[in-house]
Amino acid sequence: MQRFEAPWTWNGRIWARTGCNFNSNWQPACETGDCDGRLQCNGLIGIPPATLVQVALQGDKGKPNFYDVSLVDGYNLPVSVTTRPFSPKCTIGSCSKNPNNFCPQELQVVNKNGEVVACKSACLAFDIDSFCCRNEFGTPEKCKPSVYSKMFKDACPSYYSYAFDMPPPLVNCASKDYVITFCPSAWGTNQASI
Repeated sequence: MQRFEAPWTWNGRIWARTGCNFNSNWQPACETGDCDGRLQCNGLIGIPPATLVQVALQGDKGKPNFYDVSLVDGYNLPVSVTTRPFSPKCTIGSCSKNPNNFCPQELQVVNKNGEVVACKSACLAFDIDSFCCRNEFGTPEKCKPSVYSKMFKDACPSYYSYAFDMPPPLVNCASKDYVITFCPSAWGTNQASI
């Protein structure tokens, strides 16, 4: 378990890295979510695909904070988010299925052993405006869910599956303590909470 304190006006992203070896001289040091081979990312953003927890804390302690889990850049492992004390309306649940188990070959990220360790989003894999919701497709009316984003949504209904996911799976709750759990217990015994 890792605990950290953030300023009341902090905005940021939290993600898990997998398959890391920080004792080697090769980069990247992690199979997924690597940040330039460093142990401490220190403001660098991890290399996608990685499941992202996005947080926006408000300066006024009475105002709600905003947070979501995004697969817009792809998926590497399940995450859940809740408040302490626990509140069901302030919880983002985990995935019901592991997208890595049925990730289409064109989206797969495999490690040196040939195991699927992450699943890219269609935007990340193909870099096409219609998948990335940009330029001509930069509005909710023009950018619709793809077969790929629907696959993510089916497995992880509480997460953003693409940029204009509707209804937006954004949670806003006032709390001073949040618990982010990587690989919640339903997924096995390897878990870490923040």
